[in-house]
Amino acid sequence: MIKISVLYPRTESSRFDMDYYLNRHFPMLQARLGDALKAVAAERGVGGAMPGSAPAFMAMGHLWFESVAAYEAAFGPHAAEIVADVSNYSNVNPVIQVSEVLLG
Repeated sequence: MIKISVLYPRTESSRFDMDYYLNRHFPMLQARLGDALKAVAAERGVGGAMPGSAPAFMAMGHLWFESVAAYEAAFGPHAAEIVADVSNYSNVNPVIQVSEVLLG
């Protein structure tokens, strides 16, 4: 199993529309990626390592797939549409991490 983590860094000028992300972007992802998408999660950053500090990331999205090949096959045909939608809810470029899930 692999997990694609999409992390949105927080900056002084960053913008993030969580309502759009949850109610429009994620449903679009689920529709486009179909059965290859095994699970999803969305998170809002609320704090950093030290009490009262700001979070490093405004938001994070996670997508689970059986394999990198399954992810690439599902995402590839829709990549342009999915990436273009980011500007509808954020003005930052996300950091993307592909991970092998070892426990969980």
